[in-house]
Amino acid sequence: MALIKTLEDIKEIKKANQIIARLYTDILPKYIKPGISTFEIDKIVDDYIRSQGAIPGCIGVPGIYEPFPAATCISVNEEVVHGIPNGRILQDGDIVSIDTVTILNGYYGDSARTYAVGNIDDEAKKLLEVTEKSRTIGIENAIVGNRLGDIGHAIQQYVEKNGFSVVRDYAGHGVGHKMHEDPMVPNFGRSGRGFKIQEGMVLAIEPMVNVGTYKLNMKDDGWTVVTKDGKRSAHFEHSIAIVDGKAIILSELD
Repeated sequence: MALIKTLEDIKEIKKANQIIARLYTDILPKYIKPGISTFEIDKIVDDYIRSQGAIPGCIGVPGIYEPFPAATCISVNEEVVHGIPNGRILQDGDIVSIDTVTILNGYYGDSARTYAVGNIDDEAKKLLEVTEKSRTIGIENAIVGNRLGDIGHAIQQYVEKNGFSVVRDYAGHGVGHKMHEDPMVPNFGRSGRGFKIQEGMVLAIEPMVNVGTYKLNMKDDGWTVVTKDGKRSAHFEHSIAIVDGKAIILSELD
């Protein structure tokens, strides 16, 4: 069953998400440029989250082999999700996805954004635009009376119409008291199917969109997920709450 949140819960979940919103809007754009390493970006994220009285939610999450070792997931180009920050230096023309979870007073925020590094080509520009727009379309379908399949169907239709593919092995989810809660929110599917959307639900809507195939591989580290064909991927995520029958975005900067 989905965990239905009170208005007070939603207020606290929004506070956790606003830290990420400020990070993505006011802090990271100053640093994400050619020449910075993903390790340096992770340090910036870690320091900022802690400066706001929160803690990074990704550190220590159990994995296949080892717990996740960093404050945030940083995935570059063909890396789809769960990239481990390291010494990789960002190059002009790269795209980099930052997926961050915060814990503030026991409540979780969760949001992701893909950034252009320097000057990116037209294909990458279109990929970012389509992925971000597909997130908006998914959120617009998150209304009382719809089902989760309506969200996934709308995202899939838009993405495929634009010549890209939607990742199927990873999905959105409930969020708030934990990082991952029921229900799963796939980014593909059939309208009219799935769990009914209810007042008080808090969901992470997060399309992951690939230039080529939707099929994936995992690197030997047990965390970093990459496209099977080596083509690029983008990831945009918002945490939303269903209030008065429709979605309000918690991870968008006030």
